Amino acid sequence: MTLDELVETFEFFDDWEDKYRFIIDLGKDLPALPDADKTDAHLIRGCQSQVWLTYKITEGKLAFNMDSDAHIVRGLIAVVLVAIQDRSAAEIQQLDIEGIFGQLDLLAHLSVTRGNGLRAMVSRIKEVARSQPA
Repeated sequence: MTLDELVETFEFFDDWEDKYRFIIDLGKDLPALPDADKTDAHLIRGCQSQVWLTYKITEGKLAFNMDSDAHIVRGLIAVVLVAIQDRSAAEIQQLDIEGIFGQLDLLAHLSVTRGNGLRAMVSRIKEVARSQPA
């Protein structure tokens, strides 16, 4: 799914409950992270639920793998991955992910702790991107 398709799908739903179910369904399609990668070294601090992040670089593009122990968070991860997956470090650093969340009206419908966790995920992703050689 592309970012444009995600935004278009969100606009299709009139009710936030439908969007919520859609987010959860996105999370169901997210590949599970192997248990060997669910370590403290890969844990993102600041999330209400446990969230792990690994990544690799292929041909100058970052590919992230993320997982969580909560269904809604897995869905939020899927939304984030649509926005950032397979981009260069520079593209990720310049990407206005908060703007994307605003366009989806996402943060307005999440609890403060879920919103903070989402921001912690984005912060960690941007930190990974900043750590890559130019």
